[in-house]
Amino acid sequence: MYRSRPRNPPWRHRRAGAIILHRWLLDPCPSSRHPSLEPPRLQRDLTPQSEWCRLSLQARTDDDRAMSQQAFPEPISNQTLAERDLRHVWHPCTQMQDHETIPLIPITRGEGVWLHDADGRRYIDGVSSWWTNIFGHANPTISAAVKQQLDTLEHVIFAGFTHEPAIRLAEELVAITPPGLDRVFYADVGSAAVEVALKMSFHYWLNQGHGEKTQFIALANSYHGETLGALSVSDVALYRKTYGPLLLNSLIAPSPDAYLGEAGETAEATAQRALEGMKVLLEQHADTTCAVIIEPLVQCAGSMRMYHPSYISGLRQLCDEYKVHLIADEIAVGFGRTGTLFACEQAAVRPDFMCLSKGLTGGYLPLAAVMTSDHVYQAFYAEHHRGRAFLHSHSYTGNPLACTAALATLGLFRDQPVLERNRELAARLARRLEPLRDHPHVADIRQHGMIAAVEMVADKRTRTPFPSTDRRGLRVFQYGLQHEALLRPLGDVVYFMPPYVISDDELDHLVDAAIRGIDVACA
Repeated sequence: MYRSRPRNPPWRHRRAGAIILHRWLLDPCPSSRHPSLEPPRLQRDLTPQSEWCRLSLQARTDDDRAMSQQAFPEPISNQTLAERDLRHVWHPCTQMQDHETIPLIPITRGEGVWLHDADGRRYIDGVSSWWTNIFGHANPTISAAVKQQLDTLEHVIFAGFTHEPAIRLAEELVAITPPGLDRVFYADVGSAAVEVALKMSFHYWLNQGHGEKTQFIALANSYHGETLGALSVSDVALYRKTYGPLLLNSLIAPSPDAYLGEAGETAEATAQRALEGMKVLLEQHADTTCAVIIEPLVQCAGSMRMYHPSYISGLRQLCDEYKVHLIADEIAVGFGRTGTLFACEQAAVRPDFMCLSKGLTGGYLPLAAVMTSDHVYQAFYAEHHRGRAFLHSHSYTGNPLACTAALATLGLFRDQPVLERNRELAARLARRLEPLRDHPHVADIRQHGMIAAVEMVADKRTRTPFPSTDRRGLRVFQYGLQHEALLRPLGDVVYFMPPYVISDDELDHLVDAAIRGIDVACA
């Protein structure tokens, strides 16, 4: 059971704290009432900093002052929060002008699969809040673990120091990932994990005397993050058009995407054809290539395009043959999302580097991990004067709170039949989506475990897409919000990646909203 809403809403306490803070801001020199706390006088009356502070205080609006004088202000609303947000906040991957016509939705609390806004409306989180929240919002097990850790150790530098949550998490990750991935390097987000894997692969080859290996191979339609290194191994036209001059050199191989298969071609045959294209690239460029990077089974940000596991096993063989690393970006597909704990398991493959994040902490806190082999680790293990150490760090590397959330998340996998339940949910999702195969504007329904996608098109026979200016996916999103469902299509691809704690009835509600939304959007 998830915790119920408290009788005394937390906004009362937050507002009381805000009032205290506001009064302190209006009296920025409280030491005047406490002479013993008065700081030494400066030679001049106003420093530039204090002048800025004084002017900032004068600039406070009448509305802000009025709020500070109310002991218990009226509950906040979607409108007031959105207005305050849009004064200062710049949201990610967002054309901010859209919010002149598309309302921003302030979420005040989460409970299980439900998100609640400031106006009392609720929405099923059908996308697991950008694919992170696998065990529901305010999960009592994860929350309790983080609260306990908060009173013990919130953070410590991870260079020259360590702590038990990071040690235990590394031990558990080594135990559950493919055998041979015995070393764990922590980062803070998925893009950072990809950066670590790219740098570590390059640096490995450099330490081995192969400094000529400086480039990477990625798949067409791939996405690995939005830092410059991660973008360099991504094939998203919008990003490449904008940031192309800043990106590293990389090669793009044909995608095994089953949607691109020729008429009558099986998904496995499409994968084999893509492997032949990869082989050609490796024959030409293996001597200068550090690694091939893939998203196993599902290219999530690339419209949830999916492919056959045989591609991964075939690619492993090619990487071994041509002596390049294989990097598996399991950031979105790991931790049970595709039906197995990790997608690579379905190909019985151990990559040289495995990038993990998103579901690692159950969606609670930012954390990433790069798994690699002791063989790679030993290439960096040397006397200080040899200068072979791996040069990468983050201020919050191995944060104890995040590691504790991850341990609690892994505990849920260990203590509950998560994968078995996911298989039941995936089968139900497939059955509920089946009627859409006859829809005149649905070109494809594809699924790997707890990821399913429906591709809307203008012409089903030719698979001609709708003009991008139609924004059909946006219509599905807006319809979903009106019917208690958070659906966030990728272009005209409506996808489902709900938390694993979703009930049968909640899943039915989500799918029903999507089906009706697709009807409305395609009308």
